[in-house]
Amino acid sequence: MRTFIAINLNPEIKKTLIQLIKELDTGNRSIKWVAEQGMHLTLKFLGEIDREKVAQIKNVLKRILKKYRPFSLRFKGTGSFPPGKKAARVLWVGIEEEESLERLQSELEAELEKIGFPKEERRFHPHLTLGRVKFPSGLGQTLSLLEKYKDQTFGEMKVEKITFFQSILKPTGAEYSILSEFELR
Repeated sequence: MRTFIAINLNPEIKKTLIQLIKELDTGNRSIKWVAEQGMHLTLKFLGEIDREKVAQIKNVLKRILKKYRPFSLRFKGTGSFPPGKKAARVLWVGIEEEESLERLQSELEAELEKIGFPKEERRFHPHLTLGRVKFPSGLGQTLSLLEKYKDQTFGEMKVEKITFFQSILKPTGAEYSILSEFELR
């Protein structure tokens, strides 16, 4: 099964981001916009795992997360990966640096590496994907609109739980199911 660990967004933030996507969507068919159910902040993508690994991952999450209290996330700014107008592949909303988030993600990386999941080589850059670009041509209008929001704040939410998800790939897009949720205390 294909899995990842993430923060599920609250309905108000999702509603705000869906509205932003509607404003950014110029009809360019080369952009696949994220659906509301797919809006989450990925902390660690685990990929394909077998059933035996599920229990190990849950134990790691229980052990780590009992040390964390709820914390706030503030959604601010827009951009693309890689930066620049020509080769954009991902369009995103940023998340302001938050010490608890950075520490949590770093600890997850280290502890999951101990049970066989390679550490991510790229630095953690917290963001919410709005859309994925299939063909980078003809993005000028969308990127200009995205630039308009580069300093805008899109809301804030309190993170009270971390979710262990399964992702099922279908021709219509990924479907997500919750394997476990872990409350922060």
